[in-house]
Amino acid sequence: MGYLSHLRSCNAHDLRNFRRFIVDGRSVGWVRHGLAARLAEERSVFSVTEDAVYLSPSLTDPEDRSRAVAEILPRLVEEGVIDRLRGEQYAVLPRWGEPPLMKLDRAAVPYFGIRSYGVHVNGYVRRADGLHLWIGRRNADRHVAPGKLDNLVAGGLPYGLTIEEDLVKEAGEEADIGRDLALTAVPVGAVTYVMEQEQGLKPDTLFVYDLELDEAFRPRNTDGEVAGFTLMPLEEVARLVRETDEFKFNVNLVILDFLIRHGRIRPDDPEYPDLVTGLHAPLPE
Repeated sequence: MGYLSHLRSCNAHDLRNFRRFIVDGRSVGWVRHGLAARLAEERSVFSVTEDAVYLSPSLTDPEDRSRAVAEILPRLVEEGVIDRLRGEQYAVLPRWGEPPLMKLDRAAVPYFGIRSYGVHVNGYVRRADGLHLWIGRRNADRHVAPGKLDNLVAGGLPYGLTIEEDLVKEAGEEADIGRDLALTAVPVGAVTYVMEQEQGLKPDTLFVYDLELDEAFRPRNTDGEVAGFTLMPLEEVARLVRETDEFKFNVNLVILDFLIRHGRIRPDDPEYPDLVTGLHAPLPE
């Protein structure tokens, strides 16, 4: 299998399957041709060409845009075009740091190919026999990657929260980590990928943090997402990534980033240059 297989699977996509999604003159996503044909029926909200899906220019502010699209989504769910709604809103950003053009239900984000953002925390412990990582096992009832291994803390960035606020929220919910401890996590970069899934295109940016923990620390899940945690030697974590598909697909990339930064994958490895560059896939132009 090897490390590079995870990079390849997370970055497999064919843009010929999609049309651009344009809001206020900005390209913010990608829509499958089949969904584009359905959206063409909603003439008060969308206009569709051979190359793109445009949100109506009559919708001139973020609240109007958000409300107009939100009114259509339940019909798409009833028709089976979209699986379900989550009731959690994500920001539609033209670029990171710019004001949102609108907000969109989290479940609809991949159908519109919107870049989403999230926080992943490597919780690690220094022991006499080397570095260990706290690894969660996702509950079997999860809609995404049921039963797969996961980072100690990971979650998407909801509309209206800063990265720091999301870090504190997710740390409390997923591992019962208090605010003061959560804020000792060190931001160490970001991992990006562009993955085609059944729902649509998934361009993601994961902001990565390292959190050093005392040997006495014990995580406790509070939101039902994780069935349990295991403190694993880093060498075993690396083996699982290298040889198996036990980890949730994007968590493999976060762990590869950790292994590179902590010297467990070194420049003399033939895959090293491809791994380093492959963790930072650009958004399709």
